Amino acid sequence: MRAAMIRDLTARDRVVRSVGTALASLREVAEHPPDVIILDLGLPDLDGGETLKMIRGVSDAPTIVATARDDEREIVRLLRAGADDYIVKPFSGEHLNARIDAVLRRARGAQPAQLVEVGGLHIDLDSRVARLDGAELELTRREFDLLAYLAARPGRVVPRRELLAKVWRQSYGDDQTIDVHLSWLRRKLGESAAQPRFLHTVRGVGVKLVCPE
Repeated sequence: MRAAMIRDLTARDRVVRSVGTALASLREVAEHPPDVIILDLGLPDLDGGETLKMIRGVSDAPTIVATARDDEREIVRLLRAGADDYIVKPFSGEHLNARIDAVLRRARGAQPAQLVEVGGLHIDLDSRVARLDGAELELTRREFDLLAYLAARPGRVVPRRELLAKVWRQSYGDDQTIDVHLSWLRRKLGESAAQPRFLHTVRGVGVKLVCPE
């Protein structure tokens, strides 16, 4: 089935990368950020639902779940876990292609066309490029999304729960995930938790981005 999907999508001018296990998918998504993910729940090493949660920790790419489980409770669970859409087997290549177009339209439409500036930090949301004092920052997809979300709300303390919901698109999660990404982001901004410039943690509440004095 995977081979047939690859042939069909390639014939429709899609560039396709494919792996056969959950662990390989995490590496693939982290190393080669995709525009859209098609996730089959019948994986040989991990449950597809758990894989979806793990993928959401490293990527916010629109994700379509391919499932044979035509059960409303299961579908609701997957959508709440971070899926953007689902498709029930068996399905045609034309049906899948239409679903891909739909989630990509929604994802592109959700991105505002504007430039966010805070001090020497300049973030172009359209081109997904961030610069600090004129030098382009090498950010992962998640780091960019986190920085852009905070920079669009300068001076406001953003609760961790809000970051999980809006940046990670999860209703719950581990605070350590946020802390790790904040640590990587601080390093690229030339600061640390002990000596913050832009990113300030408010203990027990959340994080705010401010213009350095």
